[in-house]
Amino acid sequence: MKFISFFIVALLFATNISSQEIKSPSEFLGYEIGSRFTRHHKVVAYFKYVSSTLSNVKLEKYGETNEHRPLYVSYISSQENIANLEEIRKDNLSQTGIIAGNATNKKAIVWLSYNVHGNEASSTEAAMLTLYELITSKKAWLKNTVVILDPCINPDGRDRYVNWFNQVKSTPFNIDQDAKEHSEPWPSGRPNHYLFDLNRDWAWASQVESQQRIAIYNKWMPHVHVDFHEQGINSPYYFAPAAEPFHEVISDWQRNFQTAIGKNHAKYFDKEGWLYFTKESFDLLYPSYGDTYPTYMGAIGMTYEQAGHGRAGLGINTDEGEVLTLKDRAAHHLTTGLSTVEISSKNAEKLNIEFKKFFDNSNLNYKSYVLKNENEDKMNRLKKLLDTHEIKYENAKSGRVKGYNYNTQEEDKFDANNTDLVIHTNQPKGKMVKVLFEPNAKLADSLTYDITAWSLPYAHGFNAIASKSKISSTFINDTKTVKNSIDKDAYAYISKWNSLDDATFLGALLQHNIVPRYTEKSFSANGKSFKKGTLIILRNDNRNPGFDTKIIEIANKHQRSLTAISTGFSELGVDFGSSSVKPIHKQKIAVVSGKATSSLSFGEVWHFFETQLQYPITNINSTDFGYTDLNKYDVIILPNGYYNAVLNKSTLTKVKKWTRSGGTLIAIGNALKSFANKDGFSLKTKKTATKEDDKENNLTPFEDRERKSVANLITGSVFKSTLDNSHPLAFGYNKEYFSLKLSGTSYSYLEEGYNVGYFDKNTKNISGYAGSKAVKNVPESLLFGEEPMGRGSVIYMVDNPLFRSFWENGKLFVANAVFLLNSDKLK
Repeated sequence: MKFISFFIVALLFATNISSQEIKSPSEFLGYEIGSRFTRHHKVVAYFKYVSSTLSNVKLEKYGETNEHRPLYVSYISSQENIANLEEIRKDNLSQTGIIAGNATNKKAIVWLSYNVHGNEASSTEAAMLTLYELITSKKAWLKNTVVILDPCINPDGRDRYVNWFNQVKSTPFNIDQDAKEHSEPWPSGRPNHYLFDLNRDWAWASQVESQQRIAIYNKWMPHVHVDFHEQGINSPYYFAPAAEPFHEVISDWQRNFQTAIGKNHAKYFDKEGWLYFTKESFDLLYPSYGDTYPTYMGAIGMTYEQAGHGRAGLGINTDEGEVLTLKDRAAHHLTTGLSTVEISSKNAEKLNIEFKKFFDNSNLNYKSYVLKNENEDKMNRLKKLLDTHEIKYENAKSGRVKGYNYNTQEEDKFDANNTDLVIHTNQPKGKMVKVLFEPNAKLADSLTYDITAWSLPYAHGFNAIASKSKISSTFINDTKTVKNSIDKDAYAYISKWNSLDDATFLGALLQHNIVPRYTEKSFSANGKSFKKGTLIILRNDNRNPGFDTKIIEIANKHQRSLTAISTGFSELGVDFGSSSVKPIHKQKIAVVSGKATSSLSFGEVWHFFETQLQYPITNINSTDFGYTDLNKYDVIILPNGYYNAVLNKSTLTKVKKWTRSGGTLIAIGNALKSFANKDGFSLKTKKTATKEDDKENNLTPFEDRERKSVANLITGSVFKSTLDNSHPLAFGYNKEYFSLKLSGTSYSYLEEGYNVGYFDKNTKNISGYAGSKAVKNVPESLLFGEEPMGRGSVIYMVDNPLFRSFWENGKLFVANAVFLLNSDKLK
């Protein structure tokens, strides 16, 4: 017995010595933190060193970026807690109802996330300091607290920034704001490899980093989550509590504990005389942030913002004449990080009690959301998203359901069947279900930081009903495997066209040199009806010996069901030799990038083609556009951007000549401004503002100017539009489409061309905030249009259907524009 006691004492003594002797980040790296930026592999090396040295730190790899950099989280706690980590995790999950258990957890679980924006680089430096302080001077807090630390959410963006800075910086660093080291080039280190803002991707999970992070996040469901950021160089530090609007599902406890955390931070900042602010700018509404997503999962979700960003470098002179250094920035983040752990440790029991209460969803207004399945591909995409977030769904039982109808925006009913999807709110993540599916988020304030509409039935293109009664449902395992067979007697193989999956299949056919056609008119064959846009792959167009084998192989890979037709003579409608059945030739596509474009918009296009359509594009720098031989390309895409310097008079003449020869020019968002009101283009800006409006603005009091200005803005609101679905640009759609409008800029109907998507005179915003003046410009305005020009055409997309890759129902418009318009014309 004495030997055992002596052994335990010796072990504790040895552990204490090893933690005291652990190297600090500066000792390990060989330079003081803040004196240079640390590249990602060295950050990983330090975390590996600590976890391999100490038994109260565990490192786990949870993923890998597009550029093959590893993603890690570090678990930091007491030795006893680390030894029982899996038990703590399960006990915590049992409090949510996600797994069965006794819900006895009393440990606070705090997740600290750093560097989601790659050029907000001080936070990863602070992450290393925070790790070191927790394992040395702050070990007492770890007795009842598990800290999960992600040192760098966005390694690709961080290294893009750090590598650039190291190449251009002065030695010693230059604090002059005009110095090159304070002027980061396009696309900056902020986004990830595909130039996505990962802080807007939590809910949509379009990026590999998000998908992998959410998987491990949902294994833990922490009580507190902090997302560390940076803002402009002249801003004081921002920390909780957040600004209005708060989403209505956020509990009083979540609000109040944010305030308690903020006061704890203030104590330390006051002592140092550091400036800070709270309750301004950063609200808790849009669900895809690193503060709101955790909040809707029961956590105290917060954003902390330090001055600096990509401009600050190692040190910069602010407008107030003070030098802001990387050391300062890291110290501030270190302080709030430690303060968060401290107050969480002191309130561990209360955090668990209130966390458990959050998962009582009995008071939610809507009990079930029913989505009618008219498109299996779309349904599968939605199920995949729900699976990512571990949200449960079932199939409806046949019968009539009533409630709020998303299509009509009124109380209504429809007949449900067992292919329709039901998502109930009486499940652990019921509040997140409400947030993602509610028809219209309640807004306490019109001044918000992001879009105010995102409802998944609109985004994914479903007719849906939100019911205040729980809808009867059951789970049906309806997974089907498509397995087509070769038919040597087939005159043609037929495939539907109404989803992005169909477009991906088409892209694969083209890349394998199979020539498909599409029909501009409906027809019937083999007792089946086929709609406009249907793909027809004729044996006559594909006379190579392996035609049947290859097309069946591709169709099975993409799970496309083919109909073999033995004759080109249709039972109804056009025959296959009709001029309305047009060939689709392999399209060579160029996308403009560079400083004239929004990096985010270019990234959306790039990501769409590479990862979803899986079809090659050529990336052309905007500075080279005027010198590029456009005749090499069939399609040119201009992402959202500002092209005044690129599309000058001579370049516009060149573009018009290329278009007339058969090219398809696709302009998205602000790119339309380069063609509006210009000679040779029929696009016209629509304005209804009057001189009286201007006079009223001039008399607005100073303190009301910001709030008054939002009357002219639409930053993300849903509007119902009308489609001419007889036009190829709208093939695969119904006659109505719900669009996410991102701008108050509107355009008149095209006088010369086709108004394929438009807002009629009775248009109103369906969901989200739209400024009272801006909304007046929307009725009788253009959404999607084609302006024929010679043998080619210009496609106008006023609203961006690829925005953040989450408005799934809009993506087929882009595929239609690329593959169905002018693709029958060989250059």
